Amino acid sequence: MTGRPHRTAAPAAAVAVLLGLLAALLGPAAGSAHAAEYRYWSFWKGGPDGWSYQQAGPTGTVPADGAVDGWRFVLSPDGGQDAPRPSAAADFGAICAATAPSGGHKRVAVVLDFGTAKDAPNGEQPAAARSLCASVPTAANSAEVLAAVAPPLRYDSGGLLCAIAGYPKAGCGEAVGGAGSAASGGSAGRGDGGPDLGLIAGAGAVVLLGAGAVWQARRRRTR
Repeated sequence: MTGRPHRTAAPAAAVAVLLGLLAALLGPAAGSAHAAEYRYWSFWKGGPDGWSYQQAGPTGTVPADGAVDGWRFVLSPDGGQDAPRPSAAADFGAICAATAPSGGHKRVAVVLDFGTAKDAPNGEQPAAARSLCASVPTAANSAEVLAAVAPPLRYDSGGLLCAIAGYPKAGCGEAVGGAGSAASGGSAGRGDGGPDLGLIAGAGAVVLLGAGAVWQARRRRTR
């Protein structure tokens, strides 16, 4: 009975080595699947503490009088708080100083940041950042605020905002770079952001070698 635990020691060690080799082979490939970045207009709200990223879209957001909407065209892996913020300050007083209040209307400051040349699609140049003041009906949402000061807007069939003031001319939230994309320069053995087929073949060879080692260890122990 006391020898029984030691019979599985060699196979267990072989399995551990096998798993370690698999992790080493597939780890970099799995990570490359998340390397793509996306071009899109990110939506922000200005406040006393600066810019705050908005998860809700502009059609579902109704800003109050005195609010500041911010837009920044970005090239970002996943957006959110880590995406570049609008470069101009969220200063309602300065932006709307020349726009007088009007009955039945509200004033909303809008900051547009067209991003950098690195963010721009091929063949396009970003315009200079600008700050505008919209005077719109009190029930207007942020999409209507934007349409009042920065036409033309372009949306895709799913309602995603693709272009502000006609920028960019084409594209909508497309992936740029990363494994499996046309811009990545990856080999034909890789597709759809998945792991490289060469690595998978190598992992398969390791599986076969590991299985052989486990079988040999068990055979020696049972003799």
